[in-house]
Amino acid sequence: MLNNINLQKVLSRRLLDVFIQAGLIAALVAVCYQIFGPFMTLMLWAVILAVTLFPLHQKLANKLGGNQGRAATIIVILGILLIFVPMVLLANSLADAITNSIQTLKENTVTIPVPPDSVAGWPIIGKKVYGLWNAAATDLPGLIQSFQPKIGDLAKAGLGFVAGIGGGLLKFLASFIIAGVIMAFGREGHKTARAISRRFVGPEKGESFAILSTATIRAVAQGVIGIAFIQATLLGVILMIAHVPFAGVLAIIALVLGIAQLPALLISIPAIAYIWMSGNYSTVPAIIYSILLIVAGAVDNVLKPLMLGRGVDAPMPVVLMGALGGMVAAGILGMFVGAVLLALGYQIFMDWVAMQPDTPAELVVPVVVEVKAAGQE
Repeated sequence: MLNNINLQKVLSRRLLDVFIQAGLIAALVAVCYQIFGPFMTLMLWAVILAVTLFPLHQKLANKLGGNQGRAATIIVILGILLIFVPMVLLANSLADAITNSIQTLKENTVTIPVPPDSVAGWPIIGKKVYGLWNAAATDLPGLIQSFQPKIGDLAKAGLGFVAGIGGGLLKFLASFIIAGVIMAFGREGHKTARAISRRFVGPEKGESFAILSTATIRAVAQGVIGIAFIQATLLGVILMIAHVPFAGVLAIIALVLGIAQLPALLISIPAIAYIWMSGNYSTVPAIIYSILLIVAGAVDNVLKPLMLGRGVDAPMPVVLMGALGGMVAAGILGMFVGAVLLALGYQIFMDWVAMQPDTPAELVVPVVVEVKAAGQE
């Protein structure tokens, strides 16, 4: 009886120690999350950039005699020159377009032609479009006055959007610099990531899951974000050279369309129509700009099969669905998280399917014998 009482005391004391330790660990995790929370998005972007650029970093480091820090510095400087300079130019173009539009509306210097009578014959929206168009052509100040509160809100939203783009560029620049630091210590980080993966899923699958996560991040970065960014930048530069109005706005829209897996020709074709219908271009420049815009609008069809899903032990539709679903759920950052989780889930499911044991022969034979006997009866 006395031994049972002592055993209960020991067990209750150990259980209390476990609860206290678990509570202290939970409190420590909560405090660490509050401290690290404001930098979570920044660090996730830095890790994604570092994982994506690490193969390039290693190739450059090998050419520099294994100097990891110098290779990371060169990549960061080249990234600033090749990525942020065009984006800053496009953002300035967007800000100038919004500012000029607001100033033109305030000065009432906009001239709008009278709509043709055929507009009123358009189905469903014809009469409304004709009325607004005619009011803008005959009495634009009065129309602007009637929409004054909405125009003011729209102007504030537009300027806020431009400011948000500037803030996003600064955050992305900071994450790019942090990614350079991570790449400089990339080999140690790679070992740590493999150790964490083995700790979570075991030594057998830990290595393959770490490789799959890395390959999926690179596939999404190259096949979705990278292609959309390259295409939007290319379109924006061509539109700026061609002096198409709102080139920055159109480039941002092209970027969003590319991330959403919609064709950039939705931007290229209206721009080509403007070039030919505006009367501001001679024939030869119009042909050259049209060809460049068509090529830039269709370049994703060539790059996407080459880059999306390359090196990933999961089908391309799985990676693409994970990226799109993650974007719907949590924005651009969710594209990477969604693609990685869906690729890991697919791999776990397929491993489970492959590990199903075959039906033992001793269980099959009696069933066959019983079926034959029933048939003879």
